[in-house]
Amino acid sequence: MFSYVAFPPGLVFLLLPVLVSVFGIRDAVPIYAVAQLIGNISRVGFNRPLINYRVVSWFALGAIPLAILGSWLFTRIPEPGLLKILGGFLVISVIARRLHPSLRSKFQTWCFAPIGGIFSVISAIVGSAGPFLAPFYLTYGLTKCAFIGTEALGTAIMHIAKLVTYQGLGAINEKMWIAGHLLGPVMITGSFAGMKILEKISTHVFLVIVEAAILGFGIWFLIK
Repeated sequence: MFSYVAFPPGLVFLLLPVLVSVFGIRDAVPIYAVAQLIGNISRVGFNRPLINYRVVSWFALGAIPLAILGSWLFTRIPEPGLLKILGGFLVISVIARRLHPSLRSKFQTWCFAPIGGIFSVISAIVGSAGPFLAPFYLTYGLTKCAFIGTEALGTAIMHIAKLVTYQGLGAINEKMWIAGHLLGPVMITGSFAGMKILEKISTHVFLVIVEAAILGFGIWFLIK
């Protein structure tokens, strides 16, 4: 079940380190946020009837204020520091995915408020927190389309708060907005491509490929 809903976005997640390599982290993170927003809105539309709006509301309660804080921190942390944080995040994301089965205990809906807050700060600074969020939604009991739609709406709200703050702080400009919009279709296509790849190869092989690439980028950014 986890492989069905979480691995395909993992393919799209590889876009972030590629953008960092091309544009530099200071431009790549806001560009990626725009592209992610487009991708998440599309998933909201596809899965709207099954969205759990209580979960989204609690998630947004924590996500909006701390996304603003994280975006402010993004503009204050020196670029070498951002690269190290991103590198560490990529490496830890692989470890977290491997440790996912250990997350078993049930928790209340209100817990999505601190979850939204914590991961909004991470997302605003390093561009994404997707690999960490999935286990919480799945453990809560949301599966397949309910998981995809609920996670997408909460994350879309978080990205809006980030982008508004980036704009206000001068961390994103017109060219970056355009680049993000041009990459929007890539986010949508990437999700579908991941599902198609899973039809051709085993889940284990796909996981190894994606994790190896993410781990490689993470180590590279740590030593760069």
